[in-house]
Amino acid sequence: MSALSSALAYKRLLETNATLRMLRADHLPVMAATLGAHLGKPGTRVSTDDLHESIDSDLEELRDHFDLSARTAKAYCDDWRRAEILVRRPATSARGETYELSAAGFDAIRMLEQLRTPPQTATESRLVSLAQSVRQLAIDTDPDSSRRLASLRAERDRIDAEIARVRRGDPRSLVLDRRRANERVGDILQQAQGLPADFARVRARFEDLNQELRISILAAEDSQSQVLDEVFRGVDLIESSDEGRTFSAFSALVRDPEQSATFDEDIAAILDRDFSATLTPETRRSLRTLMRQMKDGSREVSDILSEFARGLRRYVHSHEFQRDRVMRTLIQDALAAAAPVARVRRPYDDLGVELELSSIALGSVGEVVLHDPAEFDAGAELGEASETEVDFAELIAVARESEIDFSELTENVNDAMAGTDQVSVAEVLDQFPATQGLASVVGLLSLASTYGKVDPDSRDRLVWSGIDGIGRSATIRRHYFTEGITL
Repeated sequence: MSALSSALAYKRLLETNATLRMLRADHLPVMAATLGAHLGKPGTRVSTDDLHESIDSDLEELRDHFDLSARTAKAYCDDWRRAEILVRRPATSARGETYELSAAGFDAIRMLEQLRTPPQTATESRLVSLAQSVRQLAIDTDPDSSRRLASLRAERDRIDAEIARVRRGDPRSLVLDRRRANERVGDILQQAQGLPADFARVRARFEDLNQELRISILAAEDSQSQVLDEVFRGVDLIESSDEGRTFSAFSALVRDPEQSATFDEDIAAILDRDFSATLTPETRRSLRTLMRQMKDGSREVSDILSEFARGLRRYVHSHEFQRDRVMRTLIQDALAAAAPVARVRRPYDDLGVELELSSIALGSVGEVVLHDPAEFDAGAELGEASETEVDFAELIAVARESEIDFSELTENVNDAMAGTDQVSVAEVLDQFPATQGLASVVGLLSLASTYGKVDPDSRDRLVWSGIDGIGRSATIRRHYFTEGITL
């Protein structure tokens, strides 16, 4: 490809690509920060009113540091939607509309994060993974069965030799050192960063496919429409497409209980290793929630896939497409009749005809909303409350009934750690009884999962008294702390 053709291709990409459009925006820092904070998590949808209110609140603080105009959040969101960074959809569970990030928005924010905290360019784990993928592809695509068998036997011999080294305690078979283990964790999370954009891209492709199928139904005659025949036979055209089959295979893998349980066990094992103590809390949280993010994204796209499939079947079986075909024919006839007139008349020519317009504002019937008196019912008139004294201790007791007192639990753990290298949750409960019953036990386990360690091979018996005074116990995997907690 010549320099000229490449330059023209890059120019077209610069003009049409939404990700590059966002990266070239004048207020990129503000856009990336606000959208990342409110819509950056996978599958996040926020109602338009709530997002406008949240961004308006952010703009009040941002104007002190950035040269921003007096425009409102709604105006900015409208610009970002036209730039294909935001996607606005009708809300499914309530009246109104919602905002979510497009695939281009996720890609742009991910690029900025990688530029702010660049990954190591050539880690050992990445090179090993690349070499293994190339090697496996060469084996799987080799038509010569003898060469494939030779490669498989060589792989088997390598595995047998590795097993023998592990049994002998050969230093070459020792576990990964802390540096290389951290590199692999970084590579795993870097691959996972692309999942939100992938899910958004798949959803957008399903929307396009749904639109294409509806257009093909309108454009074809009854006797020539293969889409109509397949829908009437019960064929799910969206799920049976190439994109649908690919996504269904991924979704089935994520939903498989055995695969999911194995994945969670592997993550728990990684977080129990010694090297994981050097990982940041954000990295540990990302690893722990990785499978849940994949399940949430898969479930959301699956729901959209089912919704499109049902809508397409309903569109065909209810014969709504016939009405749309009539409307399409009338529009085409009108355009055909207007084409000859356009050669002799301009749209703004004076035709010598005066038309008195109605003084009533014209609008769509779809804008009409039925009056519901219940929406304007404010309830019984509020009476004036008499002044009373409030017991501060009672307020604290009410708060403790609805919230776990993590401050108290943190103090208990730090006191129990005094003079010892480690302390288990069971030992903390022995020294400091659960004042909130089960809530205190759950709070301690949550703190141990975040700031402590879990031994999957050991068991502890937890004993506590509930709020009702009845003694209870439970046997769980050993959760313990090796240092004090600093919140």
